[in-house]
Amino acid sequence: MGFSNASLGYLNYPTQVIFKCCKLIPVMTGSILIQGKKYGPLDFVAALLLCIGLTLFTLADSQLQPNFNTTGIIMISLALLCDAIIGNVQEKSIKAYSAQNAEVVLYSYAIGFLYLFIAMALTGDLISGLEFFSKNPKQCYGYALIFSITGYLGIQIVLTLVRISGAFAAVTVTTFRKALTIVISFVFFTKPFTMQYLWSGLIVVFGIYMNLYAKKNPISFSDIEMKIEHLFRYFSLKFSSRKYHNHYMSNI
Repeated sequence: MGFSNASLGYLNYPTQVIFKCCKLIPVMTGSILIQGKKYGPLDFVAALLLCIGLTLFTLADSQLQPNFNTTGIIMISLALLCDAIIGNVQEKSIKAYSAQNAEVVLYSYAIGFLYLFIAMALTGDLISGLEFFSKNPKQCYGYALIFSITGYLGIQIVLTLVRISGAFAAVTVTTFRKALTIVISFVFFTKPFTMQYLWSGLIVVFGIYMNLYAKKNPISFSDIEMKIEHLFRYFSLKFSSRKYHNHYMSNI
């Protein structure tokens, strides 16, 4: 969360949201390394589409923004890396210890708070942050309270949606929310726009739904090999029968 928020100092908000939409890539890599999971071909196609869409979106951003800074890209990439590690460790812990959602949220945010507190103390941002809060108490504490309440409610709503309607519905809702966030960002805040944003964003959305389709309709590499083999046999038989038919007709 720290890297994600800090990246906004270097990236515009739509670019950050697009990066966060593509966390499937590091999560997939982390689950292979940490949990030893196996994925099908459609999952890798989805990851490839996300990479293409993300690359096009980043290139469009670098062309339109003269102050484009790679520091923001590094920060949001580190945020996704941390998110992938945390998500897989959480999933492994839930399966190993049968932990409840509230426990996972509590310990994750508590450990994250300690890490951020130490990092801010070492960099000196803690003192400057406290001074800024003391100069603007109403705005800072008010916004912090609103952010905390809405964040907690959002987490609980997503967890409840997953429990009631499943992961497909939850990811669909969160993806729509991200798309709506990008649209609102362009409407209410003045920033340059290009059609490449739209096309690259659609590629990212298609990649996300390809991943969801792969989860509902899992296909393994062996399944694809069997289908290719069946197609090869089918066309071989067709070709052989046609060749035999032509040979028979020529003899007549």
